[in-house]
Amino acid sequence: MNSYPHPVRVGIVGATGYAGQELVALLARHPGARLETAMSSSAESAARPMPRLARVWQGEIEPLSERRLAAAADVVFLAVPEQAAARLAPPLVDAGVRVIDLSGAFRIRDAGARARWYPETAALPSGAAYGLTEHYKDDVRGAALVANPGCYPTAALLALLPLAKAGLLDAGAGVIIDAKSGISGAGRVPSDRTHFSENHGSVSAYGVFGHRHVAEMEQELGASVTFVPHLVPLDRGILETIYVKLQAGTTAEQVADAFTSAYHAEPFVRLTGDALPEIKHVAWTNFCDVGWRFESSTRRLVIVTCLDNLVKGAAGQALQNFNVACGFDERTALL
Repeated sequence: MNSYPHPVRVGIVGATGYAGQELVALLARHPGARLETAMSSSAESAARPMPRLARVWQGEIEPLSERRLAAAADVVFLAVPEQAAARLAPPLVDAGVRVIDLSGAFRIRDAGARARWYPETAALPSGAAYGLTEHYKDDVRGAALVANPGCYPTAALLALLPLAKAGLLDAGAGVIIDAKSGISGAGRVPSDRTHFSENHGSVSAYGVFGHRHVAEMEQELGASVTFVPHLVPLDRGILETIYVKLQAGTTAEQVADAFTSAYHAEPFVRLTGDALPEIKHVAWTNFCDVGWRFESSTRRLVIVTCLDNLVKGAAGQALQNFNVACGFDERTALL
């Protein structure tokens, strides 16, 4: 049941970025939302149309106006860098506006870890929730601010949390995550790393022992994580191959039961079992596909998980959280 007495008035900041444009397109077809304003991330930007959104949404991207945002919206999506989100979110929450933040600014609960990775965020606003929808729905429903998970952690945590909660994961053996991401995961602002001639026909590792998403994964799992992301020449999509050991005596049936129990009622997680998933099966959707192979003699489990970094890894999961927070069917405008 929708908890608002009228169509929910929505604002977006950062609507010109990849995730922001996805949000505009999704919200434009949401029957219970009214997109009041879609803004750029700067007050100096001129109002302009977005060709991709022609006949999808009839409005124009406006310059950032914090005053208009607070007055026009019941819920605001922030699709901006963490420094901007850290500045924009607290006054919106104080004004009674619910915030769904797609940056990492409010994901880390520990103050020391947050100071290292997101130093612009001095504190978490009261009522902040970590928005991994399938595992924290109750927190999302009552949250004043939803910290939308990162794309890499979403894929990893959807794969690993059922095992950790079932007590099957041998946390002492560590977790190894080998991840591949399309170039849109680096954002819309170009760089040498995202140049076509640098990426076409190549695969490169980055962020070894220094990627901020590790803090998010370890926070939720309570285990040490070795994470190596790679940039691959695709426009969108993430595939993660995850290597763990399970507790002695764990059976293949227990592994399957852990995943089935966690996701049998979840519309956006598809379990593929031995049929390992591929990026092309999830691109442009809000699905996360999870497959696995288990070798009981060595206790080794290999999990392969895929999602679209701009949908389930960003805008789609943000809209999923919006649906839960505002009382809509979780699938609205996503299926």
